[in-house]
Amino acid sequence: MADVESAVMRPTGGPKAHFGPTFVIPLALGSTLNPINSTMISTALAPIALDFHATVAQTGWLVAGLYLMSAIAQPTMGRLADLFGPRRVYLVSLALVALAGLGGAFAPSLGALVAVRILLGVGTSGAYPSAMRIFRSQSDRLGTPPPRTAMGVLSLAGIATTALGPVLGGLLTGLFGWHSIFTVNLPLALITAVLVLMGVPKDAPRAAGLEVLVKEIDFGGIVLFAAALLTLMFFLMNIDRPNWWLLPVSGAFWTVMTWHALRRRQPFIDVRMLVHNIPLTITYLRISMILFVPYCMIYGFAQWLESAAHYSASAAGLVTLPMSAMAGLCSLLAARTKGLRAPFIIAAAGGLIGCISLMFVHSATPIWLIGLAVMFVGIPMGMASTGTQAAIFLQAPASEIGMAAGLQRTFTYVGAIAAASLLGVVFGHRATDHGFHNLAIVMTVMTALLLVFTLLDRTLPRGAVG
Repeated sequence: MADVESAVMRPTGGPKAHFGPTFVIPLALGSTLNPINSTMISTALAPIALDFHATVAQTGWLVAGLYLMSAIAQPTMGRLADLFGPRRVYLVSLALVALAGLGGAFAPSLGALVAVRILLGVGTSGAYPSAMRIFRSQSDRLGTPPPRTAMGVLSLAGIATTALGPVLGGLLTGLFGWHSIFTVNLPLALITAVLVLMGVPKDAPRAAGLEVLVKEIDFGGIVLFAAALLTLMFFLMNIDRPNWWLLPVSGAFWTVMTWHALRRRQPFIDVRMLVHNIPLTITYLRISMILFVPYCMIYGFAQWLESAAHYSASAAGLVTLPMSAMAGLCSLLAARTKGLRAPFIIAAAGGLIGCISLMFVHSATPIWLIGLAVMFVGIPMGMASTGTQAAIFLQAPASEIGMAAGLQRTFTYVGAIAAASLLGVVFGHRATDHGFHNLAIVMTVMTALLLVFTLLDRTLPRGAVG
C-alpha cells in the first residue's frame, strides 16, 4: 500500500510542475461544479414541479438527493484519488458530470430527474478532493509550502458559484427552460477535461488494481455511513414534525459504523484519525458551524424577499450579490494571510456583525440597507473556506489528503442540511418578518458561540504557518 501511495504522490510526465494559471484554472473550474449545481436548482424547482405535477416535498428530493450523495461521495472519491491518482479520478468525475447533463435533458419523470441529480452528486464530488490531492502532490514534489494563493482561487471559485447559482439558474430557466440547468454541465465538463489534459501533470503509472480497490475501499463503512446520514437527514428535514424514533436509529448506525471503522485498517471514515488528530476534527466541526450561517442566507434570504418584501426572483437574487462580492474579497484576503487563527476569528466576528444587523431589517427596509446587512454574511463564507483548506492541507496526513478534503465537504453538507431544517421551523408555510427575525436570532447565537470558541481554541497555531 505504501508503494501505491508513494507512486501517486510522484506525478510524472506532462507540463512542468507549477501553480500557474494553466495548472490552477482547470482545478478551479471543476471545483465550481458541485456548489453551482447545489444552488442553481433553487430557482427551477417551481417549473419542475409544474411540469411533473409534483409537490414541494417531492421536488425537495432534487436538493436533498444531491447533498446526501455528495456527503457520501466526497470522502469516497477522495480515497480513490489517494489510491489511483487524482488526475484519473478527476477525469472520470467529469465524464459522470457530462453524462448527468445529458440525462437531465431527457429525464421523463421526476424520479428519473432525482436519479440524474444523484449521478451529478457523484460526479461533482470528485473534483475538489482530487484538486487538493494534486496541490499536495505538486507541493511535496517542489518542496514548497502550501500554495495559499492557488487554493484561494479554488475557494473563490466555489464561493462565487455558490452565491451566483440562484441568479444563473433563474436566468437559464427563464431563457431556455429548466432543462438547461442540467445541459450546461455538458460543455462545462468537456472544457474542464480538455484543460486538465493540457495543464495538469499525469499521475504515476497505475499501481492499484481491482484487488486493491476491494481491499482498500470500505464498502461496509460506506453503507453504514449512508444509513446513519440518511436517517439523520430524514429527522432534520422534518424537524417541525419530528419523528423521534429516527434519532436512536441514526445513533445505532453511527455506533455500528464507529465499531466497524475501529476494526478496519483503512476505514471509510477514519475514526482513529479523528480521535487522535483533534485539530483536524475541530477544523471539520468549525467549518460546519461557520457555513451554517451562509447556507441559511442562500436558501432563506431569497424566500423572505419574495414572500414578505414581494421582490421578484431575479431581483431577490441580485440582492445577494453584495454577499457574494464580500465573500470573494475575503477569500482573496485569506489566501494572502500567513496564519490560520486570524481568518477564523475574522470569519466569526464578521458573521456576528451580519447576523445582528439582520435582526433590525424588515420587509419595508430600503433595499440598499438590506444589501449592506447581508453583505457581512459573506465574510465567514470567504475567510473560513480558504482558511479551512490551508488547515486541512497542514493537519491531515499526506497519504490521506484526498479523503480528508472530501470529509471537509461532508461536514459542510451537514451544515447545509441543518440550515434547511431550521428554515422549515422558523418560516413554516411562508417566510415573514417574524420568521426572518427568529432566524437572525438563532444565527446570532450560533456565531457568538463560535467566536468565543475560536478565541479559546488552542489547536489553532499562533503566527505564520507553512
